[in-house]
Amino acid sequence: MTDQEERRGELADALAAVRGRVADAARAADRDPGEVGLLAVTKTWPASDVALLTDLGLAAFGENKEQEGAVKAAELADLRPDAAPRWHVVGRLQRNKARSLVRWAHVVESVDSPRLVDALESAAGKALDAGERVEPLEVLVQISVDADPGRGGAPVDDVEELADRVAACEHLHLGGVMAVAPQDVAPEEAFATVWELAQRVRAAHPRAVTLSAGMSGDLETAVAYGSTCVRVGTALLGRR
Repeated sequence: MTDQEERRGELADALAAVRGRVADAARAADRDPGEVGLLAVTKTWPASDVALLTDLGLAAFGENKEQEGAVKAAELADLRPDAAPRWHVVGRLQRNKARSLVRWAHVVESVDSPRLVDALESAAGKALDAGERVEPLEVLVQISVDADPGRGGAPVDDVEELADRVAACEHLHLGGVMAVAPQDVAPEEAFATVWELAQRVRAAHPRAVTLSAGMSGDLETAVAYGSTCVRVGTALLGRR
C-alpha cells in the first residue's frame, strides 16, 4: 500500500465518523441531516490531502490565511483539474489581503468590521470587472459572543448593523453568520445566543440562511442550536 492509499483510507474512515456524528446530532435535534453541511478545515495540511477529500466527495474547504489558501487552491487545481471546490476563509483577515483573496476565495466567514466590509466590496468589484471572479463574494458576519477583541468577531450588539452593511453592497452576498464558542462560555449558552442572532439577521435578510457554527469538539451542540455548517479540522484530518 502506498502512502497516498494509506492516507486515503485514514481520511475515508475519519470522514465516515464525522458524517455519522453530524447525522446523529441532527436526528437527536429532530432535524434532517441533509440540512447540515461539512466544511473541512484544511489549514496547515497539504493540497494532496484536499485532493483526496475531493475524491471522497467533499467540496468545501476552509483556510485561515490568505497566502496559504491561494497557494493551496492553485495546487489543487493542478492535482484535480476537474474538481470544483469552494474555498472558505475562516481566519481573521487583514484588509490589505482583500484584493488577492477575492481571486480565489468563494466565501469569507470572518467579517467583523465595517472597514473590512468596505475593503472586500471594493476588491470584489475590481475582481469582477477584471474577469477574476464570476459571482459576488459570499460573506458571513462573525459573531463574538464574549466581545473578546483578541478572538475576532463583531460584538453581539453590532452584528445586525454589520449584516445590513454587507447586504447593501453591490459585489457582496450576505450568506448569514458564523461563530466560534468561547472557551469560557458553555457551548449551550454561546450557541443559543448565536441562534437568536442568526434568526434576527435572517428575518431582515431572508437569503442569509447560513449559520456556520460547531467544530470537532462541539459540533453536536451547534447542530442542536441550528447550525447549517460545521467546520471540522482535527476530527477529520488529525493532529499535526
